[in-house]
Amino acid sequence: MTLNDQQRARLEKLRELRLRGIDPYPPHSGRSMTTHEAVQRFLSVESELAGEPDPECVTLAGRVVSIRDMGRTVFSHIRDGAGTIQLYLRREIVGDEQLAWFKRYVDLNDFVEADGHLFRTRTGEVSLQVTALRLLAKAINPPPDKWHGLTDVETRYRQRYVDLMTNPETRQVFVTRAQVIRAIRRYLDERGFLEVETPTLQPVYGGAAARPFTTYYHALDQTYYLRISDELYLKRLIVGGYDRVYEICKDFRNEGIDARHNPEFTMLEFYVAYADYRDIMQMCEELIVYAAQEALGTLQIPWGTQTIDLTPPWTRLSLRDAILRYTGIDFFQITDQPSLYARAMELGADVRPDTVWPRILDELLRTFVRPNLIQPTFLYDYPVALSPLAKRKPDDPRLVERFQLFVGGLELANAYSELNDPLDQLFRFLEQARDRARGDEEAMPIDEDFINALMYGMPPTGGFGLGIDRLVMLLTNRQTIREVILFPQLRSKPEPLGLTEDLRPYLDLVPGVQGSLDVDDSSATSTVESTDGTDTELLQRR
Repeated sequence: MTLNDQQRARLEKLRELRLRGIDPYPPHSGRSMTTHEAVQRFLSVESELAGEPDPECVTLAGRVVSIRDMGRTVFSHIRDGAGTIQLYLRREIVGDEQLAWFKRYVDLNDFVEADGHLFRTRTGEVSLQVTALRLLAKAINPPPDKWHGLTDVETRYRQRYVDLMTNPETRQVFVTRAQVIRAIRRYLDERGFLEVETPTLQPVYGGAAARPFTTYYHALDQTYYLRISDELYLKRLIVGGYDRVYEICKDFRNEGIDARHNPEFTMLEFYVAYADYRDIMQMCEELIVYAAQEALGTLQIPWGTQTIDLTPPWTRLSLRDAILRYTGIDFFQITDQPSLYARAMELGADVRPDTVWPRILDELLRTFVRPNLIQPTFLYDYPVALSPLAKRKPDDPRLVERFQLFVGGLELANAYSELNDPLDQLFRFLEQARDRARGDEEAMPIDEDFINALMYGMPPTGGFGLGIDRLVMLLTNRQTIREVILFPQLRSKPEPLGLTEDLRPYLDLVPGVQGSLDVDDSSATSTVESTDGTDTELLQRR
């Protein structure tokens, strides 16, 4: 990266400001209200003003997003987190020097603070008649092209700060995300749930079928895993005596990245003692309806070219019937791996010859069933082999009491009547170990401490997991998961930005530092002389 002409011009303005004794990055702002509060205040008193400015002086602050120089008058808009308001600078009010200073030193993207009086312009816009203006932060980088904004997708993800700065739609996505999470917490808190925190680093991972991220815990001299789920820890809390617990947390799965999967994602999991999957299905429906109403005020959700209706009750369909409907395969009849693999290949499924029976079935669900489930649909009653932590159905031990929720072709939620028989749980773990030996990298390891917990007794329990990111995708009509994650993971660029060398000649603008900063790449640390003569150690360059 090489500094462009605009950046160099702004750095020179920075130098001039320093020479004039003006701090371009003062430590304090005297803002008295937000832009939204200012507009609301003016509207509340406008009828009493008879067309005159509000006599009360207010102080507003924000990022400069437009400048229109009319000679004796300058119109400028500033934006803060609450909204946008116009600044009106007139020579007869602010004076020649202040107006000239604004024109010379203030650029788009700068943060400024303005004192003045609220009024309405001839064009009808509520504005601030500025009496004094100060710089709060000088921006070295100009904004993207004002007509096109930041449109490059990769840059939007890599530099989310610029995306948020320039695209109001992006900011609204994450406002909605926050509203959804607040609504979920409110729903659960009002129903007697206890919010808890469980370990992110775990000595034995479990609770889902996934390959984990590993790390080395030096203090314990042991390999640990980033959690793929918090399920087994939350169920330990049910054993411990809590009746209702939940956690909203980050999970990590070392898998591929696509439009619906990100290795780091946010999950809600909750567990309810003395409940089963039918109870949880009802709660799931209520929870998502509540979150949608709170965040959007409607249950009619645009999704691509379609509209999803979240109005309950939602469709309920057994997994066996769903797969039979969309593939013609009855997994009660095809119970061995070679036969199921052959049928899957006939249908065009993407499976390897060594794929175990449960993974083939899961691929059939993913490829042929899920894309057809646009309106909210519960699929229930899954094969035991596909659900190692769920309770068997009393009337059919081949199946477990489990459901998944699909909306818009997205898998949003997974839930089941929790397995509380320690011997059955151990048997399922051993089956998973067999599948691992056959090449299934996502099969769970045996967690003997969890078996020990179940041996103390766990009441009948219903458990639930909801993908927060996918729910936000649905409610904001975003087709890729990266659109709803503030800072998604991306492959590192081969070349660094190069800012260090480009900005090095301007480091003399840093107050309190004298002389140049010479850093030898082979040196671990370097020092510079400060104004009080002491040495300041710099961060290592690695």
